[in-house]
Amino acid sequence: MSRLKQTFTTLKNNQRKALIPFITAGDPQPSVTVKLLHDMVKAGADILELGVPFSDPMAEGPVIQAACERALVHNVSLTDVLAMVKEFRQQDNDTPVVLMGYLNPVEVMGYAVFAESAARAGVDGVILVDLPPEEGEDLVRELKAQGLDMIFLLAPTSTDQRMSTICAMASGFVYYVSLKGVTGAAHLDVQGVIEKVNQIRTHTDIPVGVGFGIRDAETAAQVAAVADAVVVGSAIVKRVAENQNDPLKISQEVCDLLSSMRQAMDKV
Repeated sequence: MSRLKQTFTTLKNNQRKALIPFITAGDPQPSVTVKLLHDMVKAGADILELGVPFSDPMAEGPVIQAACERALVHNVSLTDVLAMVKEFRQQDNDTPVVLMGYLNPVEVMGYAVFAESAARAGVDGVILVDLPPEEGEDLVRELKAQGLDMIFLLAPTSTDQRMSTICAMASGFVYYVSLKGVTGAAHLDVQGVIEKVNQIRTHTDIPVGVGFGIRDAETAAQVAAVADAVVVGSAIVKRVAENQNDPLKISQEVCDLLSSMRQAMDKV
């Protein structure tokens, strides 16, 4: 059983929901990333989403765009990110790690080489924002051969037909983007999330995660009431940016946020 499936199964048996924090690898500097991953697990994270820095992150708002820029100052590459996951695995062989990024670096490396390298490093799943399912069969095949999950995105504008197509290819979990636009948007329509998640569930039995617009304990709890996983990104990356010259403060601020979310989610 994959780490992702095992984690979701355990959480379901314990009537809990997954908390999935996102950080950009190498932000604000490469030496911070692995320790922060461990600290987030201690603070209540169940699954880790690690962003691969990219020069044109089209789905990201200003906060995560800036994180990519800070990481790219240090020339953090896909190979470097895989090395960070491998280092993380030296102390933690249980917490799933999902890479989030864009197709170009994967194409440059080659699908088979990427899948093999990611599996060897200890990656569990991949989210590629700009890879539609119609063009994803070759990569999905390579990932499955290595036991890795391909996690696809669904949007508020996704039709039933689109949901059916994506859910047929997705594994690990389906990621519902709760807002139109880029990461970091402020308003979360909870009722809209409830309706869409229920609609998605008619097309798949795999877990449904929700991200975008989750910024504090209250919104995390609201989403946890309906989804299987709560993904929080910009709220964390903002705290990294605000304390980029003080790694200890980064960890403290990020972990305080995650702890408050974890406590609120567990009360749902």
